[in-house]
Amino acid sequence: MTAHATITQTVPASVEDAFDLVHDYPRRLTWDTLLREARTVDDAPPAQGVEAVCSARWTLGGLTFRTRYVTFRRPTLAAVVLVGRSPFFARWAASIRHRPGAPVDGRPRSDVVYTLTFTGRPAALRRVVEPVALAAFRWETRRRLRALAAHLERRSSATGAG
Repeated sequence: MTAHATITQTVPASVEDAFDLVHDYPRRLTWDTLLREARTVDDAPPAQGVEAVCSARWTLGGLTFRTRYVTFRRPTLAAVVLVGRSPFFARWAASIRHRPGAPVDGRPRSDVVYTLTFTGRPAALRRVVEPVALAAFRWETRRRLRALAAHLERRSSATGAG
């Protein structure tokens, strides 16, 4: 059994600006509702093969994920896979696609499409654990992407541009 979800959010920014903000680890905590820590290993710039360490807020379980970029194509697509052994996931991967949207009042818009796929662990509990974990990931991903949109809206309003 494999769990899968796709969540889309329109944001008030160009694909370039949205992509750059999502992968700017020093600024990630200014908008990301899930994380208490976000960094790339050795502070490397995000790129294919680079690993990142992201830790959830304690109120959201506090789990730390170490991931590796398997795709990094600015400004349209980045994808990561979980590195190392997790007590909860046999496999875990996510991608973020950025698609241009129709401008509103002359300001750029784009769609952020987050896709998540995972297989739970241990195998004996997958049928129970995966639906619960999937619901939690969907809920938090929607919340995160709404926070990203709100952050970009505030930035756009403050600067008068997307």
